[in-house]
Order: sequence, then structure tokens, then C-alpha cells
Amino acid sequence: MKLYFEPDDSKHEVKVGAYVADIHNDSGIIEIQTRAFNKLRNKLTEFLKTSPVTVVYPLPKTKWLLWIDEETGDITKKRKSPKQGRMIDAIPELYRIKPLLSQPNLSICIPFIDMEEYRNLNGWSDDKKRGSTRYNRIPVNIVEEVWLRTADDYLKFIPDALPHRFNSKEYMKAASVNQKISQTSLNILYHVGAVKRVGKQGNMHIYERAVLNSILW
Repeated sequence: MKLYFEPDDSKHEVKVGAYVADIHNDSGIIEIQTRAFNKLRNKLTEFLKTSPVTVVYPLPKTKWLLWIDEETGDITKKRKSPKQGRMIDAIPELYRIKPLLSQPNLSICIPFIDMEEYRNLNGWSDDKKRGSTRYNRIPVNIVEEVWLRTADDYLKFIPDALPHRFNSKEYMKAASVNQKISQTSLNILYHVGAVKRVGKQGNMHIYERAVLNSILW
């Protein structure tokens, strides 16, 4: 991913202040993170004081699973996972840096990638797959890039099937997510200004899409 976003490897792992940036080039700083965005908070806060920053969060679009027998080293034939990556999969990690999402210098790039995932057969279930550990992921194709730069971009998290006004239960159903992800999504969308609260229905907020025009924060 570093070579994809910056072919010149002399611009990789560059010290910027007290931290090391994955990439530092003429366009700013690029950080590639596959999980644990909470560990980025202090680093991003410092970087954003002086430079535009892009956080790249690769997500699997189509994934093929291969299982490794730890005793023999044998690897199974690859099997296509029935799960397809979606935008909503980014929500838990974005929430971990929520206070920074409205910073004008911050962009989020979500590349959807077809990949092969190797997993160790060391789980607790009879077939040793549940609770197993991931060994490696190998990208095979970049399908598309989704960019979040403005409040308008976050409207991509709102399913088209939703009416103009909706609550968290309706969002949960339309997005096919659980209650926690529904509430977290709307928390983020409200924070960045992509939706507004226009009333209450019992103890639930009523939300409405904000009228936006790709206006910067």
C-alpha cells in the first residue's frame, strides 16, 4: 500500500516532529492503518497542526480464505468468503478518531481490495477455525477508492432506501447492521454535519439528511 500511494520509497518512514510518518511527500502525510485507530490519535493531532494528512484504511471487498495447518505447514485451497466489504465496515475505526474527523486538513481514503487472507488453524472450535488467528493478508486487486474529505462525502453512509427523516431503528434496518453500529454511525454523521437532529420519537432522535453542496468544514 505504501508503494501504491508513494512509489518513491525514500519518502516512506519519514520522521516528522516526534513521530514517524508512513509517507511524507509534497502532498502531505499519509498514514496507512488496518486497525486500532485509537493508537493514531496523538500522532494525527500533531501532524494536523502542520500538514494535510490522509489516513488510508484498506478494507477487503472480496476475500479468499486459505487455512494453514500449523503442524504440517499445509495450506488449503482458497475459498471465497461469502462476506463482501461495505462502507459501513469502517464505522468502528472512524469512531475512534471522531474528534478529528471534522479537521479541514484530514482526509480519509478507504481502498476496497480483493485479497487473499491466510489464517492459522488454531481456533477453539472442532474445525479450529472459530477464534483462529490471522497470519497474513495479500492484496490482489484494488477495486475502488472511497474518499471522505467533506461532510457531503459522509452521506455515502446513508442508505438510499431511507426516507428523508428517519430514526436509528430505521437506519439499522436499511443498513443491515446491529443497533450499536447504527447508533455509532449516526453519532459520527451528526458530528461531521452530514445529518441533523430535527426532533425525537420517544427516546430516539429523528434525523434528517443535511442539505450539503460538498461544502468544506
